[in-house]
Amino acid sequence: MTNFHVIAGPKGVPEYPVIRRIGFDDLRVALQQGIDDFLSKPSHLLFIGLIYPVVGLILAFWASNADLLPILYPLMSGFALIGPLAAIGLYEISRRREAGLDTSWTHALDVLHSPSLPAIVVLGISLLVIFVAWLMTANALYNWLFEPPGQVTLQQFFDNVLHTDRGHQLILIGNLVGFVFAAVAFCISAVSFPLLLDRDVGAGVAVVTSVRAVLDNLVPMIAWGLIITAGLVVGFATLFVGLAVIMPVLGHATWHLYRRIVQPVAA
Repeated sequence: MTNFHVIAGPKGVPEYPVIRRIGFDDLRVALQQGIDDFLSKPSHLLFIGLIYPVVGLILAFWASNADLLPILYPLMSGFALIGPLAAIGLYEISRRREAGLDTSWTHALDVLHSPSLPAIVVLGISLLVIFVAWLMTANALYNWLFEPPGQVTLQQFFDNVLHTDRGHQLILIGNLVGFVFAAVAFCISAVSFPLLLDRDVGAGVAVVTSVRAVLDNLVPMIAWGLIITAGLVVGFATLFVGLAVIMPVLGHATWHLYRRIVQPVAA
C-alpha cells in the first residue's frame, strides 16, 4: 500500500536532485524523442491525445451556450495550466519505453499505483486551484471594465473587445495577468510530475526542484515555454484537432527534457 507522504519522500527528509544545465540543443533532442515516442505506437497515443480536443470542444460549447463568452478565452488559454497534470499518463508511457517495458496505452493508468500518488494528487489540485483562480480573475477583470456586463451576442462581444478602449485594456491587462499565472504554473510543474513518477521525493521537493530547474536554465526554459505556447496556438487554430498530435508530442518531450535536466540517481 502506498504510504501517505506528501511533502518529502518516505524517509521524511527532503532529498533534492542535482540540476544540470541545458541548452537549446537539448530542447531539440527532447522534441525529437517526443515525436519518436508518439510515432512508436500512434494508435495508442492518439487515443490518449484525443482527450484534449474533446475536452476543449466541450469547454468551448459550454462557454458559448451559457452566456459565459467573457471566460471563453481564459478557458482556452488556461488549458495549458493543467496540461502537465493531464499529460502524466504520457510521461508514464515515455518512462516505460525508455526502460524497454510494454507501452500499451493501458499503462498510462499505472500512475494510480505509483508510491508518489498522494504527492501527485496534491500537486494536481494545486494546478487546478491556479486554473480556477485565473478564471475568476479574468471574469472579474471583464466585469470591472464592462460593468454592468449583461448578456451579449458573439458579435457584440468581439466588437467590445476588439474595437473599444476598454476592450484594448482588457486584452493588455488580461494577458499580463495571465502571463503571471502561466509563469507560476510553469515553474512549479516544468519537471515536478515527471520527477514524481521517477522518484518518490514528495510534492515539496518536486516543486522546489522544478523551480530550480527553471531558474538555473532560464533562457532555454523560456524557449521551452514559448514552444508549448506556439503548439497550443496551432492546436486552437485548428479547432482543437491539432491538439490530438501536439499535446502527446509535447507530453512525451517533457519527459525527455526532464531526463536531460535532472541528474539520474547514481546506480
